[in-house]
Amino acid sequence: MGDLIFDVRDASYRYPAAREPALQQVALQVRAGELVAVAGPNGSGKTTLLRVLLGLLPPARGSVVIAERPVAAWDRRALARLVGVVAQREEPAFPLRVRGAVTLGRYPHLGPLAALRPVDRSAVDRALARCDAEHLAERWVATLSGGEWQRVRIARALAQEPKALLLDEPTANLDVRHEMDVFELVAGLVRSERLAGLLITHHLNLAARFVDRIILLDRGRVAAAGAPADVVRREILEPVFGWPLAVTSWHSVPQFVPLKQSEVAQ
Repeated sequence: MGDLIFDVRDASYRYPAAREPALQQVALQVRAGELVAVAGPNGSGKTTLLRVLLGLLPPARGSVVIAERPVAAWDRRALARLVGVVAQREEPAFPLRVRGAVTLGRYPHLGPLAALRPVDRSAVDRALARCDAEHLAERWVATLSGGEWQRVRIARALAQEPKALLLDEPTANLDVRHEMDVFELVAGLVRSERLAGLLITHHLNLAARFVDRIILLDRGRVAAAGAPADVVRREILEPVFGWPLAVTSWHSVPQFVPLKQSEVAQ
């Protein structure tokens, strides 16, 4: 097993004025070379867990440790050198070519107003190559498709030369081809580069085909955790999503099918 990078234990968090906790005694561990998905319905606590994990929200109880150091002890620049984050939504704030967008990933390694060094340019070139985005380097970001833009954002995170990748809904608003493309890219990078990979996703069927483990959240609690075959089960998913479904498999990977109401009694 690889080094333990993310280690969340018994984490709870309640937003001010909220009646119920957004997170309740959640545990999560991710090691180098491992890809883990956090899934669950809307409002299950996925985004809150992400914020607690990154130290943006302090847990009311429990602990969050990244690479053997409490998250609160990390300097933000140092943490950015360790964890590459691809946020759910992002629009470029100003016109950029792709190479310039990926170069932004080098700024955690640079001082204020520091010029790019050869090592920084090499890191950008490697990141573009690893994401098969070299041919996009001189394109304006505004001209990219959704799938191309997502690939570039992953390249920018890789330019940080991190030990971990954290992706929030990386396939949101993408079509089937680009959903598969992103999952295959992320899974390949995690395993070939020995990164700790954590992704937040609604696409449980896709996740089951690519990840090592799934953490299923329901109303802030862990409803199930383990290999896809241990989590994608009818008796687990129906109460969480509040909808009848059937579970089948594709090449021994479990996949669920939501049922129409007319099919429930059959």
